Amino acid sequence: MSGEWVRPGQTLIWAVWVLAAATEGPAGEAPVRNTRLGWVRGKQAAVLGSAMPVNVFLGVPFAAPPLGPLRFANPEPMLPWNGFRDATLYPKMCLQNSDWLPSYEHILRVHFPNSGVSEDCLYLNIYAPAHADTGAKLPVMVWLPGGAFQTGSASMFDGSALAAYEDVLVVTTQYRLGMFGFFNTGDQHALGNWAFMDQLAALTWVQENIEFFGGDPRSVTIFGESAGAISVSSLVLSPLANELFHKAIMQSGVAIIPFLQAPDEERDKDLQMIADTCGCEAADSQALLRCLRAKPSEELLNISEKTKSFTRVVDGFFFPDEALELLIQKTFNSVPAIIGVNNHECGFLLPVNEFPEVLRGSNKSVILRMLHTALNIPTQYLSFVADEYFPDELSLFELRNSFLDLLGDVFFVVPGLVTARYHRDAGAPVYFYEFQHRPHCLRDRKPAFVRADHTDEIRFVFGGAFLKGDVVMFGHPPSPPVVDTVQGKVLGTYVSLDGSPAPVAVFLGVPFAKPPLGPLRFAPPQPAEPWTFVKNATSYPPMCSQDPVAGQVLSELITNRKESIPLKFSEDCLYLNVYTPADLTKKSRLPVMVWIHGGALLTGGASTYDGLVLSAQENVVVVTIQYRLGIWGFFSTGDEHSRGNWGHLDQVAALRWVQENIASFGGDPGSVTIFGESAGGESVSVLVLSPLAKGLFHRAISESGVALTCGLVRADSKAAAQQIAVFAGCKTTTSAAMVHCLRQKSEDELLEVTLKMKFTSLDFLGDPRESYPFLPTVVDGVLLPKMPEELLAQKLFNRVPYIVGFNQQECGWILPMMMGFPISEGRLDQETATSLLWQSYSVTGISEELTPVATEKYLGGTDDPVRKKDLFLDLLGDVLFVVPAVTVARHNRDAGAPTYMYEFQHRPSFSSSMKPKTVTADHGDEIFSVFGAPFLKEGASAEEVQLSRMVMRFWANFARDGNPNGEGLPHWPEYDQSEGYLQIGVVTRAAHKPKDEKVAFWTELFAKDAAKKPPKTDHVEL
Repeated sequence: MSGEWVRPGQTLIWAVWVLAAATEGPAGEAPVRNTRLGWVRGKQAAVLGSAMPVNVFLGVPFAAPPLGPLRFANPEPMLPWNGFRDATLYPKMCLQNSDWLPSYEHILRVHFPNSGVSEDCLYLNIYAPAHADTGAKLPVMVWLPGGAFQTGSASMFDGSALAAYEDVLVVTTQYRLGMFGFFNTGDQHALGNWAFMDQLAALTWVQENIEFFGGDPRSVTIFGESAGAISVSSLVLSPLANELFHKAIMQSGVAIIPFLQAPDEERDKDLQMIADTCGCEAADSQALLRCLRAKPSEELLNISEKTKSFTRVVDGFFFPDEALELLIQKTFNSVPAIIGVNNHECGFLLPVNEFPEVLRGSNKSVILRMLHTALNIPTQYLSFVADEYFPDELSLFELRNSFLDLLGDVFFVVPGLVTARYHRDAGAPVYFYEFQHRPHCLRDRKPAFVRADHTDEIRFVFGGAFLKGDVVMFGHPPSPPVVDTVQGKVLGTYVSLDGSPAPVAVFLGVPFAKPPLGPLRFAPPQPAEPWTFVKNATSYPPMCSQDPVAGQVLSELITNRKESIPLKFSEDCLYLNVYTPADLTKKSRLPVMVWIHGGALLTGGASTYDGLVLSAQENVVVVTIQYRLGIWGFFSTGDEHSRGNWGHLDQVAALRWVQENIASFGGDPGSVTIFGESAGGESVSVLVLSPLAKGLFHRAISESGVALTCGLVRADSKAAAQQIAVFAGCKTTTSAAMVHCLRQKSEDELLEVTLKMKFTSLDFLGDPRESYPFLPTVVDGVLLPKMPEELLAQKLFNRVPYIVGFNQQECGWILPMMMGFPISEGRLDQETATSLLWQSYSVTGISEELTPVATEKYLGGTDDPVRKKDLFLDLLGDVLFVVPAVTVARHNRDAGAPTYMYEFQHRPSFSSSMKPKTVTADHGDEIFSVFGAPFLKEGASAEEVQLSRMVMRFWANFARDGNPNGEGLPHWPEYDQSEGYLQIGVVTRAAHKPKDEKVAFWTELFAKDAAKKPPKTDHVEL
């Protein structure tokens, strides 16, 4: 409700639901009917409380699929078929984003049949009393579903009760939505109004075929609610619908509702945006149509959600003139009509998204300002509105109620009454109603002040009041889980794991901070804004902005999921996922495990990792979090203008959210374990070192990454910041100028800079001291007061039980591949190895003088070039992962905190086929066991299932009490002065002093190097 106009998706949020009166019990033979196109076979259903069964025919086509050349074109007749067409399954919904389904199921206390979405969707459902056959001539009621012309479907409304109790035929029909239903070019090439043309096609089908189902084609009543009622009103006004129906019912919607039609300039902007996005030419309508008709439907759906202007248009055919003009001129189908409203149309469902702050109570000045902007009321008229609706003595809550009444009057009551008067004056019988009952079943779903809200009458129209419990969907799953957080309620979904006794409640995309946009780019995260509605938490959040190709590759390589999920990327990404096995009706206090994903602080996301198995098998609450990455997460000028470490501050914000909210999910805020891999392991290690994280967690696990991992932590990254600014076209004169300029850049522009920086790729030609493969954690004086080496040496860190580990071949394949090491031929000579090692300085910290010493130590004992290559990769793995891990473990042990170490030694069967067979446990390979991949992916051996079960038990035991050991597990020695650790694989055993000789070599080598010159801040000094 803003500006000059508002699309239906913003104002008429509507609601639809299944009032499934029919039981699933058999009531007779499957009914068959012959249409003019062919035979259809349906099913028969009994109705609670009625002796009359109902014949149900689902998914009957009334037009050809609107695909290819029929996209953005009038519907064409369906081709005939041979044999019997199955009409027992719900048709797919017309193409739309169906993420809204679960939240509306909760708010409206219903269950929707989610049959999926498709562009092939022109189908209708028929509900006929079982006695009806050809010649019965029962009245026909054709329902047009609502959904703001953006969402909804025929199958959300079960006509069984209405058909059985009132002895009528009920038809529920579908029509194209969003861009697919209303795209137009403003000329003859694409007139638009395709959705209305679909409705005409459905009514034409009814005229030609409904008699075969026992209906009377001369007694057709069209009825609908919200956008469906607007459709009914539009059909009344259209000359094309003449004689296709004979009566009309408009529930909470008419064609003259304000702001339904967008101005031409808005359409022109959207046309240009669509053309630019799709790579089409906007100037030539025919060329644009050809281009768009060739695009995948999913691509257009994504675009459709961004457009605002594709609504109904005066096309000269369906709409000869503006709706109000047609009423004034009395040039419409003068049929008996019922028009009505509910007594609180804008009580909750509509304003909960548009004006959530108003529902909490607002003052008069705020409300008048919203009216000025939302309804485009000129300032000089606001005083008249204020006098009518907002007298001075009203309280905040009375002001809220008056504001909501005003919205209802503007958008529903006044347009409804005006339309009724024009119908009356044209000589047509017209009836008006106000629905006044608040459904009892919604008493705990909406605030107490709400009366008969938008859509509340529907359950009574479709027979809900006659059903046990007001509304019943027989055989539906348990109500989805809803949890009350500090910010507001979130709606999740239950997911079952084979072999687990109870499902896991999964909440996806829960916000833990405000979107870090505008002035919040390069700034600490701020708490998420509260919401008054039930937030849908059933779809994966977008991953934080990153190189999309690298992000997709990494996700597919390491995910524990059976199938990779579709990835989206956005700067608005501060969300987390929660997996809880807790009975949410009880006050459970389960251990909490918070996962921090890896990806070099540049790529990755929470949803790559499915916490279902770990949660279900080990009875723990698993939380996977996201944090800003790359430029967005770690850009630092080294001063107050952009200190950096924004990604780590996001992690701290997520942990604060856990402390405040996890108890509501059945988790224990006093028993939080943080765990992560690679850059996630480094992040865990940084949080252990950070005073800001004190008290936010109680145990820690770093897998293949710690704060001493060179390249990921530096004293500063000013040089990289300068390079980023140059690539972005920003002046580098001052830090303030750089930050101000970069904040003005679009997300796409920063992504372009990201690609130019060539992160993760090593430059094997230039000076390695001027290479920036990472944007690292920096010493900012806030999150990280000093370099990690200093904090560890001074024991200035959070002393918590800690598991630190590495894999047998950390640089076996994935990391050398991503960093671009030229060793694909599988051979290496010592001279080349020495050169490569120096060129790797930015990630290893090995100075030029040390490189020949290091390569001789590792490669000097063999002349075999294949063996030299393998030993060179071992060298990289040791210096990047093993030595830093051992050093951190020693410091943690010496500070008196329980410490455990492991070496993971198993190559998963899920490993990429591109990975050489000689590679054993590569970087990231333990993730498959930690997150239970053998329980989700196909092809795991019995040994791998057992290995994963053991690893999950180790990790969860540690999360429970700080000790991984437990009954039935191999003994895992504590990492004390004897330096015991666990070698984890199909054969798991304890050992001592991991890679002792190599650790001693590197420690001594770095110590000698440090003694020769002042300590450097850009590599690890051990």
